[in-house]
Amino acid sequence: MMYNFFFHFYHFVSFCTALNRSPKQRDMVQAKTWILTHHFEGFPKDSNFELKLETLPEPKDGEVLLEALFLSVDPYIRAFSRLRMNEGEVMIGTQVAKVIQSNNPAFPLGCHVVGRCGWRTHTVSDGTGLTHLLPDWPQDVSKSQALGAIGMPGLTALYGLEEVLGLKTGETLLVNAAAGAVGSIVGQIAKLKGCRVVGSTGSDAKVAFLKELGFDEAFNYKTVSSLEEALKNASPDGYDCFFENVGGPFSSVAITHMKEYGRIAVCGSISLYNDTTPQTGPYPHISMILKQLKMEGFLVGRWEHKKPESLRRLITWKREGKLQCREHVTEGFENMPAAFMGMLHGENIGKAIIKV
Repeated sequence: MMYNFFFHFYHFVSFCTALNRSPKQRDMVQAKTWILTHHFEGFPKDSNFELKLETLPEPKDGEVLLEALFLSVDPYIRAFSRLRMNEGEVMIGTQVAKVIQSNNPAFPLGCHVVGRCGWRTHTVSDGTGLTHLLPDWPQDVSKSQALGAIGMPGLTALYGLEEVLGLKTGETLLVNAAAGAVGSIVGQIAKLKGCRVVGSTGSDAKVAFLKELGFDEAFNYKTVSSLEEALKNASPDGYDCFFENVGGPFSSVAITHMKEYGRIAVCGSISLYNDTTPQTGPYPHISMILKQLKMEGFLVGRWEHKKPESLRRLITWKREGKLQCREHVTEGFENMPAAFMGMLHGENIGKAIIKV
């Protein structure tokens, strides 16, 4: 009997103590995170990633608690992994998240933001680097597109064409990795500007997709007998502009097909990211000199001051049916490494997205 008394008294005290705890003590949020276990050597492997749980502190004054809805995997993550990550840190990346607790009036409860929070389901943030979704975001457009056509990839396409290449009506544009998140938007914007567009991609299904988007010519670089011939047949007179996403041998061949005073925007070099031994030559300098070509690398952040206006232009085109925004959606946060490696293998058509 005495045992029963102490047993019930103990649980009564424990219950009262729990009631007196603050909400943060009663409901501590645990974030799932993907950690970089060790830097990539060659193509990423499952062993490069580890899923961990992290207990988050209660948001302080000026802070918010975010819950991820959609996460992005992009080629730059592989390219910048050694520059921006240490082993044992959370994988870098961008997400669309909902504010589920707020002590910051700039980000009220229930609003949606885009942030570079990395591969994690929940984040405590002081608001630095968070961007509100456009207040008039259409109800019939998935918020995931803030990571694609109406986000960084779309802005990359727009700035590469307008700010770097200065694309003009009537010109011929070549874009490689043309069915990806950036390339597919590049081609569509170029068509809106009255240009002829040639796209290179890595499967027959992707070639068909580019035709749906209105590309004038498209080819599968993996199955053509000669890249030289494929580029020549697609545009016998050459190319005024080249939106470069791939690098390596493709770039060396494409440069020889540029017109005089042609312009090249270097956005990416995905064919090189997983090399353990750096590729060498051939070097196209003679072609560049004789044709007086201009080649310029760029990062989207250079035009941060134009971001609000540019996002509105992109979403207007979307509303008007002038911009198709294909997504390759993977369900489940646990599948992020597989989605990342699949994207690097070229499995996606359009933007690769993870839905939590």
